[in-house]
Amino acid sequence: MPDTLGSVGKVPRGRWSWPLAPRPEVVRPFIRPATRYGAGHRGVDLGGRGGQAVLAVDDGVVSHVGVVAGRSTVTVLHASGLRSTYEPVDATVRRGQAVTRGSAIGSLAEAESGSHCGSLACLHLGAIRDADYLDPLELLGGTRVRLLPLR
Repeated sequence: MPDTLGSVGKVPRGRWSWPLAPRPEVVRPFIRPATRYGAGHRGVDLGGRGGQAVLAVDDGVVSHVGVVAGRSTVTVLHASGLRSTYEPVDATVRRGQAVTRGSAIGSLAEAESGSHCGSLACLHLGAIRDADYLDPLELLGGTRVRLLPLR
């Protein structure tokens, strides 16, 4: 469906696996910005612990390992054309390396001052198609509970 950020299109729900095990708490949800450069939260923050393994959400090829805005980041390009981004991660992978769903790409860096999660370690997971940010929880699936009547 089109929005002010362009044509987002259909999101394959439940396609990704969780990047932390066990399944983490969502500390801060995705908040779509009203415009491409507007305020928002372009991913989700998942509670974890420093040193915890960060796992690839799907098969793909590592397209970036480096530092962005002072934080260590990893990006994986998937066959679907989606990119998953992870921060802060102490990477154990290199650019151009193939990864499989559930394989470790690094470890969650210790909590940093100025983090969205305060003194807790958390993983920021992003999902991008072209230049559009998507809600990673829709790709992870299982985040919405629907109650049905008993009768």
